[in-house]
Amino acid sequence: MKASKAQSALPISVRRGLTKLGGDISTARKRRNMTVALLAERAFVGRNTITRVERGDPGVAIGIYATVLFVLGLADRLGALADPATDQVGQTLAEEQLPKRVRTKAEAR
Repeated sequence: MKASKAQSALPISVRRGLTKLGGDISTARKRRNMTVALLAERAFVGRNTITRVERGDPGVAIGIYATVLFVLGLADRLGALADPATDQVGQTLAEEQLPKRVRTKAEAR
């Protein structure tokens, strides 16, 4: 399959994160004594796709990563990935937008 420009432009930190995720998935599979074939069957994908997931291939759809995590019993943390409560940059930007003073409207006086 041909890699898109977006994949080749991935920052190093993102590539490292995907590689770590793939390695962690591989470790979780092995700890559960699960073969690649069994994980592939349960995730409704091919064995080659599981191999790509375990390598951290950015061309694999996020839905497949999520399904594999679900099969391994690790999907409960997916919802917290972009949680606004832990988004420090977003919180800082929101604070900068707060007004310096708050005035009541003339009608309400």
